[in-house]
Amino acid sequence: MTLRVACLGAGYFARHHHAAWASMEGCTLVGVADQDPDRAKAAANTHGAQGFADLATMIAATSPDIIDIITPPPSHHTAVTQALAARPRAVICQKPFATSLEEATALAEAAQTAAVPLIIHENFRFQPWFRTIKAAIDAGQLGEVLNLTFRLRTGDGQGPDAYMDRQPYFQTMPRLLIHETGVHYLDTFRYLMGPVQSVYADLRRLNPAIAGEDAGHVVLGWQGGARAVLDGNRLLDFDTDSPRRTFGEALIEGTQASLHLTGDGAVHLRRFGTRGAQAECLLEGRDWPGFAGDCVRALQLHVRDALTTGTALENTAQDYLEVLRMEAACYASDAEGRKVTL
Repeated sequence: MTLRVACLGAGYFARHHHAAWASMEGCTLVGVADQDPDRAKAAANTHGAQGFADLATMIAATSPDIIDIITPPPSHHTAVTQALAARPRAVICQKPFATSLEEATALAEAAQTAAVPLIIHENFRFQPWFRTIKAAIDAGQLGEVLNLTFRLRTGDGQGPDAYMDRQPYFQTMPRLLIHETGVHYLDTFRYLMGPVQSVYADLRRLNPAIAGEDAGHVVLGWQGGARAVLDGNRLLDFDTDSPRRTFGEALIEGTQASLHLTGDGAVHLRRFGTRGAQAECLLEGRDWPGFAGDCVRALQLHVRDALTTGTALENTAQDYLEVLRMEAACYASDAEGRKVTL
């Protein structure tokens, strides 16, 4: 069976979605819609699809099985509502999901009422190094996990022209580090270690040219005593040839071993009491195709497989509401100077 896929959005990041769908066995990209019809047509022509000026026309013309919404949050309520009304087999919506927790909750409930799976395109947990780390944790290779640290260093946030060459709207977002970028890691930490119990955040704005926060520390707590630290800074860089591969480095420490993620995408396991030279390589570093370890394609493959084989879906809208609650807790914690219990 071949699934027909229609994409709303032909902006900077949408090209990764288009390319993955078009090259995926079992899927056919049938349409691309965008408020700029010329941009939609150009993107569609690249992959042998049709271009459209709006979602409604595209749905009527292509009868898609999957509708992939790749647009900014202010458009999500209208687009998701319209997509659900068409009763496709699934709707995918880009993160950040909606403009508020209340709006996201309403859309998640609408999807349940329509009996249409609504999946949030939160792709960082699908990066190969995080899948490798999750497998090692679940296999008990680390013993009891006590600490997880991720140092986010995008290196693209300095000076008056920060972000202008790729995503200029970053400059005017009132909330940046957590809402746009850090939320990836809130979801990933939850994926790796389970439901989070508490959040403490200390956020700050370092570049005066932007409106939102661009640096900060977030400490997540689990009931069993484990802690995770997101040390985020969009001005600083790290040791890598491509900062947009892993976006930083991670250390996951357990009572029997630790895992180290480096900027080339490699994951090494060092057993307790041994030296680095004795570490076991669980994932080789390399120049992965696509975006950030080809995680866009990995998420889309996950959706394809769930629809065709019945495997469970990750990142459903209902489940993703917990990530949005964590995000809200970060901003509340920073504003109030206290730890927030979820």
